Amino acid sequence: MEKLLITGGTPLKGEICISGAKNSAVAIIPASILVDGPCKIENIPDISDVKTLVGILRDLGADVEFEGKGAISIDTKNLKTNIATYDMIKKLRASYYLMGSLLGRFKEAEVSMPGGCDFGCRPIDQHIKGFEALGTEVKIDGGVVSLRAKSLKGCQIYMDVVSVGATINIMMAAVKAQGLTVIENASKEPHVVDVANFLNAMGANIKGAGTDVIKIRGVSRLPGGAVHSVIPDMVEAGTFMVAAAATGGEVTIQNVIPRHIESISAKLIEMNVQIDGGGDYVRVIGTDRIEKVNIKTLPYPGFPTDLQPLVAALLCRANGTSTITEGIWDSRYQYVDELKRMGANIKVEGRMAVVEGVPKLSGAPVRSTDLRAGAALVIAGLIAEGTTKVYNIDYIDRGYEDFEVKLEALGAQIIRKQ
Repeated sequence: MEKLLITGGTPLKGEICISGAKNSAVAIIPASILVDGPCKIENIPDISDVKTLVGILRDLGADVEFEGKGAISIDTKNLKTNIATYDMIKKLRASYYLMGSLLGRFKEAEVSMPGGCDFGCRPIDQHIKGFEALGTEVKIDGGVVSLRAKSLKGCQIYMDVVSVGATINIMMAAVKAQGLTVIENASKEPHVVDVANFLNAMGANIKGAGTDVIKIRGVSRLPGGAVHSVIPDMVEAGTFMVAAAATGGEVTIQNVIPRHIESISAKLIEMNVQIDGGGDYVRVIGTDRIEKVNIKTLPYPGFPTDLQPLVAALLCRANGTSTITEGIWDSRYQYVDELKRMGANIKVEGRMAVVEGVPKLSGAPVRSTDLRAGAALVIAGLIAEGTTKVYNIDYIDRGYEDFEVKLEALGAQIIRKQ
């Protein structure tokens, strides 16, 4: 089993370039199913989730080719099935994007959920609500979601809660529906905009992405033939910002969209971290005295839930007591017990974590419980005394391209070993 070995205590210094957004890529690749002709996607991150999705599309009958670093061409005109089996998608949590794309193309689909999930951790009720409003009969049996529609017809859909996945899924299903579909209380996340821009480049008619009202005028076909470049990954950018702040380093982070990381920058400034920025970069200058803060995760443009575990690791070295309130997911504190193994003082009550700053963290063997938790443990290892061993790093590989390589380039003492 591979693991990361980290010797802490070295401030990160230098420049790093951010890869394409994982959350965009895992939606845009399934969206290519809607395209009648070939398309090319650039700035694709080299991560395991992308490789898994490429394998799924090939199993469905698509022609997918890698064209140099970060670029793939996809031609789905010869898809042979509208069924995504458990064996295809068992390693991928973003498999639900296959529902909207296959439904939009074939008017019917069968998609298994990973591990026969009962949807308790990632509920799809808003997805189903949208599909049904478009005229789809939805059945769920044995971990398989079956979708059938004689035709898809535009409608008005109000999202009871802001959901990135449901917004994208409904948008994909509505691209070829008859008439106008209006999604109200839509997610405003940057990767929703990115997916809309991709579909529009292929011939769709989507307006309002990035606001809470998205309008989709159905088209008969998406001819394809266009090239789309995935936006930079704001979560990866935030990860390196937090890592620089945690180690008291000075890091310039290239290939970012500054407005996407405004909530992160604002909280780091509140912690006494210096932030400078330009057109496509941000510079983080750490401090010996991290100040306590209170944070609540919220839908974009609020503080992102994906960075919550990483900030918790940073706040372990803050002066005083900080609070974190999780406003998106019911259970995102599984990593806390691992941080406690390193000497963290964190108490969790429901959706709130109380983080008391401690004089030091100590290296220990810890295990990733999910993607962002894994990154948080790496950051904790960077500031801990001694050596930290992070296990279950396949989670990290799902969403970060060359994570330890980039950290090592900034001076981190980190190595991957069997």
